[in-house]
Amino acid sequence: MRHKHGYRKLGRTSSHRKALFKNMSIALIKSGKIETTVPKAKELRSYFEKLITKARIGDFNAHRVIFASLQDKECTKKLIEEIAPKYKDRKGGYTRITRTRIRRGDAADMAFIELV
Repeated sequence: MRHKHGYRKLGRTSSHRKALFKNMSIALIKSGKIETTVPKAKELRSYFEKLITKARIGDFNAHRVIFASLQDKECTKKLIEEIAPKYKDRKGGYTRITRTRIRRGDAADMAFIELV
């Protein structure tokens, strides 16, 4: 049983999950809004909001930590210089999840995740 377990495994290995969240974060930074399944969106929210909290500091160490997570120079720069300053006076809740539809192929609940 998984009572009080910390996160969803999403049917993937740890390395696959890490790559999934990295790629979804890059897509979210580039476009501002992506559509995915509800469990993925809920897990991505936790991962991405921690990145924004680190990016709000904006110093050299923040650049290094975020680049280590994303492995994308353009997105790291955009996150620190454009996105994070918008949330300087906000104490969390940088993303919004909006449920949209049920996917036709496998009846999965879909949702948009976007920056607030």
